[in-house]
Amino acid sequence: MLIKLSYVAQPFLVLFLKGTTYTDPIDGKSFRKFLPYGYGKQRENVLSPSTLSLERHRLLWLYLKNETDFFSTPKKVLHFAPEQAFHKQFKKIKHFDYVTTDLNSPIAMVKADICKLPFESDSFDVILCNHVLEHILDDTKAMQELYRVMRPGGMGDLSNSTRFKSRDYF
Repeated sequence: MLIKLSYVAQPFLVLFLKGTTYTDPIDGKSFRKFLPYGYGKQRENVLSPSTLSLERHRLLWLYLKNETDFFSTPKKVLHFAPEQAFHKQFKKIKHFDYVTTDLNSPIAMVKADICKLPFESDSFDVILCNHVLEHILDDTKAMQELYRVMRPGGMGDLSNSTRFKSRDYF
């Protein structure tokens, strides 16, 4: 429901907050301020009104743009729990074969369990799986599935928000 509401509110926020103080590198739009965001404790000035990106999204965008060939060469991309900040932008890239997956997200193309993926082995050049693994009970099985569907030499961003406890993940 929040995703659907954001599509209605977003154009108004972009217009209302337009300025020159902060620029979102994902779409290049500038604002006088960003929006607050957070569960429980709100962090000020962190959510871009145009892409709904947080700092971690903008940092990943800049890394992919400046440090990899992600945007310049054809890729088959698998994106788990697709963030709105990236979804619209990645869909526009003509040389991407872009596949989104999630169990519940309304913007996911394929409804799938990360521990039992319906994709062929060695299928994807890039896997984006941000803030997902900390919610998976059998995260070792999930990592095995990610490894299985990633092509040799592929790249993955498998970051999450919780600290790894005493387990080995790689």
